[in-house]
Amino acid sequence: MEHSVRHTILFTAALCVVFSMLVSAVAVGLHDRQLENKRLDRIRNVLGVAGLSEPGENLSREELLARFESGLEAQLVELRSGGIVEGADALGFDQRKAVRDPELSRVAPPNRAKVRRVPHHGLVYLIKEQGQTRGVVVPIEGHGLWSTLYGYLALDIDARTVRGVTFYNHRETPGLGGEVDNPNWKALWPGRLAFNQRFDPVLRVKKGRAGPPETDPYQVDGLSGATITSNGVTNMLEFWLGPSGFGPYLAEFRKREL
Repeated sequence: MEHSVRHTILFTAALCVVFSMLVSAVAVGLHDRQLENKRLDRIRNVLGVAGLSEPGENLSREELLARFESGLEAQLVELRSGGIVEGADALGFDQRKAVRDPELSRVAPPNRAKVRRVPHHGLVYLIKEQGQTRGVVVPIEGHGLWSTLYGYLALDIDARTVRGVTFYNHRETPGLGGEVDNPNWKALWPGRLAFNQRFDPVLRVKKGRAGPPETDPYQVDGLSGATITSNGVTNMLEFWLGPSGFGPYLAEFRKREL
């Protein structure tokens, strides 16, 4: 009996070691593919919010990269000054990773988006058409009901008129806050104005229905039953379009492009 128990324990331990090694080997082997998939997903989201791909369009890796190279230009910017970091490997920059590094980020000022740290640099994308800049895409993030929402906001050449918005990572409740992924809701954003005439960030997600962009440019329909998520979107726009986010860069962008 004692021999049988000992044999069972040793056999089980050996199986655990073998399977642990197999899982580790698979994880290491898939690491590069996982990184590539994340990169392609980022490109897919940026293309969509910039209006360079259609909702639900199934593009191959080659098509994604071709559209990115022809229609977008990545830039690394210094958030405090709004200046462009010349010669930087913009596409190699991971903004979310930088936030976790005390040397690459700083403590955020008090804010309603519940952003705790701000990176020294940010990754933006210029929207190109026949070599001419037509707009810009900036990353946005902030806390909703259950999670931090990560997304992108695209603006026209005036750095004021919205081209689109998208969220690529969150854990909001499906059917409620998760409606930030609904194409019908995202279709309400183009034509809205992110800033007023003084270039204060004023765009907000209201409770209830907003009018069309022509008569109600500073508001977007609220998400039914998801007031906290709606407020979270408003708060993140206020933060990332303001002086602690991409406000200084967008001010410089307007000077250069208009």
